[in-house]
Parts: sequence; structure tokens; C-alpha cells
Amino acid sequence: MTKAIHLELRYPNLAKTDYDVTSPKSQEYNCFSWAAGDQERWWQPTPEDEFYWVEGVPMEETLSAYIQAYQTLGYMTCDSAALDAGYEKIALYVDDEGIPVHAAKQLSTGKWSSKLGWLEDIEHELEGLTGERYGSVGQILRKLSPAKA
Repeated sequence: MTKAIHLELRYPNLAKTDYDVTSPKSQEYNCFSWAAGDQERWWQPTPEDEFYWVEGVPMEETLSAYIQAYQTLGYMTCDSAALDAGYEKIALYVDDEGIPVHAAKQLSTGKWSSKLGWLEDIEHELEGLTGERYGSVGQILRKLSPAKA
């Protein structure tokens, strides 16, 4: 297990859960692109910045817009974060105002994988990132795994 004190200071719930650092820092991609399987671009719907956003999806930082972006990849909303054989899942974390601030993708072990902004990627428990910085899980999405589709 590779722990990181600097991450536990930013995300205090990590220290209370099982997590592992899985890659070095990178500014090439963020959590939203990582969850989508894209390590080449930074996904963010802000028109004043030169980030990538899915064509045809409203360029706004709303839960609805993020859900629509992932729907273009085959994801649909669902009610459970539990491991579901044959499906890939994404958790969208939202702040107190319901604005998406983070995304994590579920691994075949049932744990979750996240890119922490420009910091490292980690493997973690879903509740490990809840708290002041990333709020709470606002929506779970799922799609059939490619082998099942």
C-alpha cells in the first residue's frame, strides 16, 4: 500500500479508509476524463478555458450536463454504487450546491479509481473522497462492460 500524507491532508477521509496511490502526478487529464477513459484531455465545460467538452452537451457545470456527457459514452443513471457484474460504473461527486466537483470509476474489485486534479491517481473506497473538498456522491452511472455489450 502506497499512502500519501499530502493527500490525506487534502482529503481527510482517505486516512480512515483503504487507498493506494497508483500513478504519479499529471496535468494532462483530470478526474472527469479519467472516468471516461480519456488520458489525453482535461474535461471541463468552461467556455473561457481551452479544455475539452463533449460536443452537443450544454457547456455548463451542472449535474445534468455531466450526466449527458457520460451518456454519449453509453452510461445511464442508476441507484446503486455496489459492484454489479457486467457493468462499469462512474460516481459523480457534487458540492453543497449540486455542482459536480469530481468523478471516480469503479474497478472490477469494487474499489474506485480517481484522478485527483493535477495530483496522482488513486485506488480508494467511495467514501474516502467525501468531505469538504469533494462533497458527496450525487449520482452513480453505469453501462454494460464492453465484453457484455
